[in-house]
Amino acid sequence: MPPMTPEQIATMTASGESETVEFKETTGTRREATMTVCAFLNEGGGRVLFGVTTAGDIVGQQVGERTIEELSDELRRIDPPAFPTVERVLVDGGREVIVVSTGRGASRPYSYRSTAYRRVGNTTVAMSADGYSRMLFERMHNEQRWENQAAVGWTIDDLDVAEIRRTIRTAIGLGRLRELPSEEPVDLLRGLGLLRDDGMLLRAGVVLYGSTERLSAEMPQCLLRVARFRGLDKMHFLDNRQFNGNAFKLLEDGERFLRDTLPIAARFEPDRFERIDEPLYPRPATREALANALCHRDYSTGGGSIGLAVYDDRLEVTSAGSLHFDLTPEKLFLPHESRPWNPLIARSFYLRGVIEVWGGGTLMMAESASSAGLPAPEIEDAAGTVTVRFRHGQFVPQLGRARASSEMRREEVLALLARSEDGLTSREILFYLGPTVSERQVRRALEELKARGLVVSPGRGRSGRWQRTKSHE
Repeated sequence: MPPMTPEQIATMTASGESETVEFKETTGTRREATMTVCAFLNEGGGRVLFGVTTAGDIVGQQVGERTIEELSDELRRIDPPAFPTVERVLVDGGREVIVVSTGRGASRPYSYRSTAYRRVGNTTVAMSADGYSRMLFERMHNEQRWENQAAVGWTIDDLDVAEIRRTIRTAIGLGRLRELPSEEPVDLLRGLGLLRDDGMLLRAGVVLYGSTERLSAEMPQCLLRVARFRGLDKMHFLDNRQFNGNAFKLLEDGERFLRDTLPIAARFEPDRFERIDEPLYPRPATREALANALCHRDYSTGGGSIGLAVYDDRLEVTSAGSLHFDLTPEKLFLPHESRPWNPLIARSFYLRGVIEVWGGGTLMMAESASSAGLPAPEIEDAAGTVTVRFRHGQFVPQLGRARASSEMRREEVLALLARSEDGLTSREILFYLGPTVSERQVRRALEELKARGLVVSPGRGRSGRWQRTKSHE
């Protein structure tokens, strides 16, 4: 990179100190400055400027070789070793500003004189023990995590080879993978990054493509729990099942459960009479939530699982584990870098077309919910479980799989009549409501609405045109 200029120094100092910039008047405060460099390494990087007052005035200082040596000695006390850039910028009066720059460290957490630091606003503070442990755990995870360890005792014969080939074909068709040299399973697995150099299968390969029988016995955490509860809590359930299998099978099982269980929401658009029947919660959003649970969950404990729970007022998708890499529920609904907890598993989901945009899944979920007229999804990270929660907010007329309630039919009939200036015959109403509603149900709904004074029918028989009463339009 080109050396910094006095003009760049002036621009930086004009904005004052921040999370990424700190001023020191002289290198006599190099210990405090090195604490801040340590904090920058643990956060997102930053610069310390020597020769600038806390008010942002550029005063410079006399700089000799001893000055740089003493500063370098302090920087070498950062552990693990880091190598910030040290620049000297000549300013007015023959004095210099020393700029120490660093990016986010690759081996966090860093400590200085046995203490780790972090940046809070424009101040540097000691990192908490919990924060240090979390950061250390994430560093160890990057180097040696559960999914990239050898699956001892497992071979290619224990995998669903057809599922592997399906992933490869889809990835090539989507342009996400080049043609592989052969169709041999060992070459396909190498193309997916699921084999070690010594030919050992990785645990990620087992999670993605393992046979149900062996997974049930040896990796019970490859489990999906589903339930449909009556009401708003877990006191009474209408359905309660469990599925074992690889990640792609569990994705399919979960989507089938939602398809069979979620009610259908009926709505009408202003420019059309036909009723639009859609799942109460949009499929792209629920599919993304389920895929995220499979990709980002903690597979290291045998008692872990993912879950789908349908209540009268909400849908919850849960997964074992916590949010990592400084992510919070709030940050997930802002543009953010994708840092999957299980990148090998996530890569196969991406190649398969299940995950479309890196780092954009939660944003897509929120957009899909908004387009369906639903509140934004909620994300909760508590007690070692991440929960994605969908609510349907205000009352939405819902149709059961077999038949709709009489109250819902009345609401739908009123909505149809409101869109017609000349009224509708009972046959027209039946046509617009669709095949799930019978002629008898339409007739009963009209009679009930008439008895309440909400509709009138000037004519007789099937040709009579029903209209909303003037007082209720």
